[in-house]
Amino acid sequence: MALTNGPKGRNAYGVELRERREVRGWTQEELGVRAVMSRSHIAHIEAGRRFPSVEDAVRLDQVLETGGVFRRFLPESKLATFFAGVAEMEPQAAMIRTFTQSLVHGLLQTPDYTRAVFDAYFPRRSEEQCAEDIRTRRARANILNDPVSPELWALLDEAALRRVIGGPSVMAAQLRHIYELAERQRIRVHVLPFSVGAHPLLEGPLTLMRFEDMAPLAYVEGLSTGTVLDSPAVVEQWLVSYDLALGDALSHRESIAFLKGVEEEYEHAAR
Repeated sequence: MALTNGPKGRNAYGVELRERREVRGWTQEELGVRAVMSRSHIAHIEAGRRFPSVEDAVRLDQVLETGGVFRRFLPESKLATFFAGVAEMEPQAAMIRTFTQSLVHGLLQTPDYTRAVFDAYFPRRSEEQCAEDIRTRRARANILNDPVSPELWALLDEAALRRVIGGPSVMAAQLRHIYELAERQRIRVHVLPFSVGAHPLLEGPLTLMRFEDMAPLAYVEGLSTGTVLDSPAVVEQWLVSYDLALGDALSHRESIAFLKGVEEEYEHAAR
């Protein structure tokens, strides 16, 4: 099997999986049961819409007895393995809804903010690694260069705005970047102020993605871990939680004013 990265690579990977499955006489559902994967996940891989995770590829190799073909031909990603699949899906999404609790979402980060985040990692990255990671994150954010798609809603806990990452000047520039995107109507931004108290998304970051030609996905993240969820019932549960939290948040216009107010505080502190 000869595979390459990008859409053509995904298509070749999916064709190979479908052919190996059909040789066995299995349906997508039957392969999913054997490989501990959902039928829809198998369908997305075969259609070339995504790659499996490393763990899924290993199980596919085991049940199809391929000698490690599917693991060996997974593309090397510059992103964490658990996040690589999400990054693959972002450019294909019609709508992305994000919630972040302690940090600004990666798609909205400025380079200086990103560097400050990476500088706090342990073990520390080399200068070359850090520069490459910043370029990778900036490349992801290029999807916002399209004036319309994907539609991005950013729900921000006030904690993400008050945590000083990189110093007051970096934070002022970061908040300015967000509200400028919002003022251009490129994104919708909503702030969940501390005054709200408890809300349905307190457990951590959440990304929801809707597509034109496939079922929606949810992505939840923890410390060095992340999980893509495509079960309709689970995704619907997270959608409801997001909507409930959004109902408690400031309006788009109020949130822009809030961001400007906090930016002014950082500008004053930086002088």
